Amino acid sequence: MAIQVPTELLDGSVLGLLTQQDHYGYTLTQEVRQLLPISESTLYPVLRRLKKNGWLETYDEPYQGRNRRYYRLTASGRDRLAEIQADWQGFNQAISQLLEGKTDD
Repeated sequence: MAIQVPTELLDGSVLGLLTQQDHYGYTLTQEVRQLLPISESTLYPVLRRLKKNGWLETYDEPYQGRNRRYYRLTASGRDRLAEIQADWQGFNQAISQLLEGKTDD
């Protein structure tokens, strides 16, 4: 896929994944990379920004002698995800119409 993923969609992708369960950074990256062409280092700045905005919170869990940092969706993160989903619906419909050559003349 040669289309670059906008920041807003990366945010929504991360927030959407976290609606099901908490994840640590590496598993989040792997989940997103299964569907979108991003580098491993792309998501960490996204996670920091989402946390800074209060849409995620973190906690550490020990694993094999080390700590893993887990990310959890906050209530305001759920609200932000709903906004992104609503924006996506309109954007997706508009782009689909344009790509299919269907415009209202």
